[in-house]
Amino acid sequence: MKIKSLIASALLAGVCVPAVHAALPDSVYMFSYARADGSGLRLAWSADSCNWNDINDAEVFLSSDFGPWGGKEFSKRMYSPKLTQSAYDGLWHCTWFVSPSDSTVAHTQSDDLLLWSPQTYHASAAEMPANFTPTPKPVNAAVFKIGNSIQKGYVQKVPYQLIVRLNRYADHRRYRKGLNAETMAQDSYKYASLKPFKAGLKVFPDSAKGISDKLIGIFFEDINYGADGGLYAELVQNRDFEYNQADRKNWTHSYAWTVSDGSDGVLEIDTVMPLHANNRHYAVLRGNAVKNNGYDGIPVKKGAKYRFSLYGRAPEGNVQLEVSLVGGNGLVVASEKIKVSSKNWKKVTATLMPSADADSAELFITPAAGRTLHVDMVSLFPHATFKGRENGLRADLAEILAGLKPKFVRFPGGCVAHGNGVDNIYDWKGSIGELYERKPLSNLWGYHQTRGLGYHEYFLFCEDLGAEPLPVLAAGVPCQNSSVPSAHSHNLVTTNGQQCGVPMEQMPQYIQDVLDLIEYANGDARTSRWGRVRAKAGHPEPFNMKYIGIGNEDLISPAFVERFTMICNAVSEKYPDIKIVGTSGPFYEGSDYTYGWQLADSMHIPLVDEHYYVAPGWMVNNQDFYDNYDRDKPHVYLGEYAAHLPGRQSNVETALTEALYLLSVERNADVVEMTSYAPLLAKEGHTQWRPDLIYFNNTKVKPTVDYYVQKLFGNNSGEVYIASKLSAGNLPATAMKRQGASVVFNKETDTYIVKIANLLPVATSLALDLGNIPVNLSEAEVTVLSGNPSDTGVSPQTKVVGIADGNVELLPYSFTVIRLKKLYYVCLTVRRASESSTTARASFFESFGAVAFAERVKPVRQCYHEIACQRVIFYIVDIVCRYCATDIAALVKQVENFYCQSKRFRF
Repeated sequence: MKIKSLIASALLAGVCVPAVHAALPDSVYMFSYARADGSGLRLAWSADSCNWNDINDAEVFLSSDFGPWGGKEFSKRMYSPKLTQSAYDGLWHCTWFVSPSDSTVAHTQSDDLLLWSPQTYHASAAEMPANFTPTPKPVNAAVFKIGNSIQKGYVQKVPYQLIVRLNRYADHRRYRKGLNAETMAQDSYKYASLKPFKAGLKVFPDSAKGISDKLIGIFFEDINYGADGGLYAELVQNRDFEYNQADRKNWTHSYAWTVSDGSDGVLEIDTVMPLHANNRHYAVLRGNAVKNNGYDGIPVKKGAKYRFSLYGRAPEGNVQLEVSLVGGNGLVVASEKIKVSSKNWKKVTATLMPSADADSAELFITPAAGRTLHVDMVSLFPHATFKGRENGLRADLAEILAGLKPKFVRFPGGCVAHGNGVDNIYDWKGSIGELYERKPLSNLWGYHQTRGLGYHEYFLFCEDLGAEPLPVLAAGVPCQNSSVPSAHSHNLVTTNGQQCGVPMEQMPQYIQDVLDLIEYANGDARTSRWGRVRAKAGHPEPFNMKYIGIGNEDLISPAFVERFTMICNAVSEKYPDIKIVGTSGPFYEGSDYTYGWQLADSMHIPLVDEHYYVAPGWMVNNQDFYDNYDRDKPHVYLGEYAAHLPGRQSNVETALTEALYLLSVERNADVVEMTSYAPLLAKEGHTQWRPDLIYFNNTKVKPTVDYYVQKLFGNNSGEVYIASKLSAGNLPATAMKRQGASVVFNKETDTYIVKIANLLPVATSLALDLGNIPVNLSEAEVTVLSGNPSDTGVSPQTKVVGIADGNVELLPYSFTVIRLKKLYYVCLTVRRASESSTTARASFFESFGAVAFAERVKPVRQCYHEIACQRVIFYIVDIVCRYCATDIAALVKQVENFYCQSKRFRF
């Protein structure tokens, strides 16, 4: 029989026929190159060096991470890459120029062309270590036509199996990318035939484990005007006259201030006699009034009190001035007169009480005509801050954060913590003390940090929230995307990226600053220097800090590793009880992730901070991400994450996807100790990043649907995780991934909490099987968050219902939380000293109504409890009455009243 006939017969019979190949080559040519735009290393292969085939559809295998994001010629660019393989150990080495007009070169290496080592950068090829350029296998410069364009690069012979493996890897990546790109917009046809169905959730009470009690927290970073103009309640913008072009190109020291006499006069700024060395600029008023328009206007409320203050000096003697708030309609809503009489800097204050609401008022300062007045630190604060603190926080924003019930607060960043260049690293000491003493900083997100919300205020905020403080400090290197020169910058390498880190001769002092922070937080106010500084600031009691983060999304470069190791060793030696949180880059894979974890593991760092912003489909398809993490290695802090749709909107789809993923995180909360969504806050009209958890303007706070998911998890946490399994008959596996569940027990409230996510477009009738868990099904508190995937304005709805039959209806596209109070077994058998057990038991039943009570008792187990009570002895033996916690007190009271005149009975 002919071969074709055999194959045809086999196909008809349903037999799998292996592919028939011609003889495969042992080796082929591989060409490595980068396009003229510098976008990264690409590979192609050919059997004859004439006909070239792209590998991975010409997608890049390696990108440059040097320099800032943006349009500069060295911004993440790769020029003239040379890929070689060591003749000694087979490692692949890639070097390239980071700029077409500079000698700076980059290097990385790999054993498989897939996972690359962290990149290093050198002022010239001559400065690279010798082991970065080992003797290579034969490689030649070449020019080939790849597709429709001519490319310059390097060609070498490689085993054909390498090409096969690279292509298989590329196929897998494409497949995963396709899965992760799926959105709910495709559901109308993807699940067109899906009908409402029945499912079951079986709980296994005997399979329980302890989990973190700090799973849900918040990460605060001053991005999107989150601090100044946001959470920090100061209403005057540029109160210190320290805005400058380093903050933003068109900003000057008089930004947000205007001479208000109708002229185009420029506010005079001087530095001759500053209020403080850290606050050198001040305004000079020569009889002219000035006004400040705040952050998009100054919002004030009728009858509310506002605390006004300024530091002033009158070089020519007493100066009377009027301070007023003027609404958008020109109406003066508040006004007070004050006097500056000192020739030295002195603080003067007033209280303003508006006579009308004004959403966008302006603050006017009008000195007496003909008099010179120097002013600085002009401030206006509402009296009604969060918890009533002076220099406090905007109440409505802080309260909505408190509503999350966060177990910890990570601060002050993020990227803000390690700064744009070494000189911009957030120094905590510059953020404490009197406000006029604090050192303002440029914010790498493109504006100004007054640092009125400094480390002391962050600690107070944590205390007010009942949350653990988690400060993050730079690991001796700035952001790997830095572009602002530092004092030691002298070439491209020391001006951009990590800038080779804090100079080594300065590291002892840098490390001491880290140790001093721990002392500031925890030191004794009587015996430690920084404890006394904290006490002087009004808080003699320690803040009891337990965690400290070292580094943020860092390139795990030699400069980082050296400094990180020095800092962590110093902290562990002096403060062994402090939990250090390491870093693993900004992605869930890649070199920084891999090498960051390896470093943390080798140093026994307690926690590693992971960050990833991913498509909703990634979260759906990676619910097993933490299932196989080694519980004996460092634990996880998922410090920054969010679901990102195309267009970066926040809606029901992103929220439910995050809920589904958090269920899997909660399942793994024995290794994932902490999580925090990012970013947290965004002021409308001033966003540098989307999406964000909470949007706001001067008068309104606008939580997203994602916020409510965080709130539902934060308010429904537990310390014990109980295993469960969802089942839905013949539901396809792709659909099963769209549902998830978690069951936890909260010890503080004696509540079992069931969370269920349904990301399908149809309802599900869920049969809840709790096994032998004793709960009150007649009064279940059920909270449901649901809506169409594109909805943005939905919020959870809560009601108390009976689910005695265990059936729960899951709405389409919903997240459901069920709170069930634990039931107690009350075991009572009563016997008077002179009565038989039978008589006493009958008397006991009589007191409650024999028939009704007898129906509610069941013999379950034997236990003993004896209480002497005058003439009566109670023996708790064999009768079990199931009662809610709220009913136990009533039951005991009735027993007391019936038997005990002395009222000494206690349950």
